[in-house]
Parts: sequence; C-alpha cells; structure tokens
Amino acid sequence: MYSFMGGGLFCAWVGTILLVVATATDHWMQYRLSGSFAHQGLWRYCLGSKCYLQTDSIAYWNATRAFMILSALCATSGIIMGIMAFTHQPTFSRISRPFSAGIMFFASTLFVLLALAIYTGVTISFLGRRFGDWRFSWSYILGWVAVLMTFFAGIFYICAYRVHECRRLSTPR
Repeated sequence: MYSFMGGGLFCAWVGTILLVVATATDHWMQYRLSGSFAHQGLWRYCLGSKCYLQTDSIAYWNATRAFMILSALCATSGIIMGIMAFTHQPTFSRISRPFSAGIMFFASTLFVLLALAIYTGVTISFLGRRFGDWRFSWSYILGWVAVLMTFFAGIFYICAYRVHECRRLSTPR
C-alpha cells in the first residue's frame, strides 16, 4: 500500500509543479508576426522582447485559465489528502484518504484535459489560420505531461486503496 502511495505522491508533486508552471508561463504558442518571433501564454503575449497582458476577455481564454486553475487546486488538495493518507489517525468510516486523493487527481486530470482540449481546438481552428508559421511551445507540452502525471497519481492512489481494502477484508475480526 505504501509503495503505491509513494509513487502516487511522487507523480502528484511532479504533476502539480508542471501544472503551475504551465499555467503561469507564457510559452503556449510561438509564431512569427511581421518578421519577428512572438509567443503567447494564458496571461500575456510577447512580441520580440516586450510582453503585454492579455486584456481581451475571450471565452476560450477564460475557460482555459479557469480549468487550469481548478486543476491545480484539485491536485494540491489531492497532495494534502495523499500526505494525510500516510498518517495513521482514525479516518472517516465511509471514505478513505487514498480513495479521496485518487478522486482528486482524476478530477485534476479531467480539468487539465478540458483546458488543453479547448486551447487546442481554438488554436488549430482559428489562430493556426491567422498565423502562417506557428507551433505549440513548451508550456503547452508541460500541460500534457501534467495530464499524464496527475492521471498516474490517481491510478496509484486507487491501487493503494484497493490493496488496503483487500487486506482489511481478508483480516479476521
């Protein structure tokens, strides 16, 4: 059980750090505009070496931002639940901490997946046509790696829950 929780906690830490870095940085997309390189993130865009805040309140920006923030919050609460799962304090009788941590990581995975799907769809259909020479950049890629890490953290915690339940049910009372 503890090896699964240890693996889950490792994936959770890495996934949460990647989520925060992907959300905060401004290298989701790179493109060439008027002969110079530019890049943009969720909060600002940069032309050359000058950066400007994204002041447009466009629905897909707001949805992507909101889902990324929700994902980071779910992952952080999952880490807290995961750390509490290592302690041997009495738990609630109906819900276990590894199970709760696993569910939080699956919710985090869902939110980041929604954010990346929205961003990908709008970027390919609208912005990809607007800028001829463009590509997704490293912040965007970190978001996809965070999807994998939070998903595997959820898997590890659900496995820890299953191992604990199997041991609990097989122990004579």
